[in-house]
Amino acid sequence: MKKFKIGIALSGGGARGFAHLGVLQALNERGIFPEIFSGTSAGAIVSAFYCAGYSPYDIFKVLQSKKFSDFTKIHIPKDGLFGLENLKSILEKNIKQVKFEDLIIPLYVCVSNLNTGKAEYISKGHLHDVVLASSAIPVMFSPVKIEKTYYVDGGLIDNLPVKPLVRLCDNIIAVNVFPNSNNAKFENLIQVAMRSFEINMNNNMKYVRAKSSVLIEPKALSKYHITDTKHKDEIFEIGYKCGKRVKLNF
Repeated sequence: MKKFKIGIALSGGGARGFAHLGVLQALNERGIFPEIFSGTSAGAIVSAFYCAGYSPYDIFKVLQSKKFSDFTKIHIPKDGLFGLENLKSILEKNIKQVKFEDLIIPLYVCVSNLNTGKAEYISKGHLHDVVLASSAIPVMFSPVKIEKTYYVDGGLIDNLPVKPLVRLCDNIIAVNVFPNSNNAKFENLIQVAMRSFEINMNNNMKYVRAKSSVLIEPKALSKYHITDTKHKDEIFEIGYKCGKRVKLNF
């Protein structure tokens, strides 16, 4: 018997992260309440809110009125087209817990260390900066400096971070809102960069499938761009339906 019966890992995926809220709502309605979370990028944001005590619908209410520009701030393109100062303000305003240790539910956040080129799974220290770092998609967003180290989106190395849960949980639910898909539109730098990032983000799915008790991977999300906040209700509903019908073998 491991320390936790059920853990959940939530992937990155930008605006597709609203599907995580639908999945969590459906699981909660089925009496499934994960005891520990692990998240990358959008999954880290959702996890931070949930572990701070918010319900899925509460999180949706906080974020539903936000546009892509509400989370970002345009930068002179030196190390990224946008900064995440606005997202930081949203986190600080709504999540009063400053440190991981203050959260109600334990949380691991995956970040990519730009200096070492390795993934790190952080569960202690300053919460808001680590969540920001996990969300900093290379090229699109500037890296986040924590002390003397630069960090970017955890999805660069591990977009669906089940790894820290393997030694702790009897059962792991993995939710991938960024499944690999066919894409033929490469009309600008961002499209090329994002497609390259998407391919890389799915390179560890063999490990994820081997280590997860349940994998939830809504294929219908592939038609929504990661900056598409206009269809958040539809995205939530896709996640909710998947969470309702997935077979749980524990």
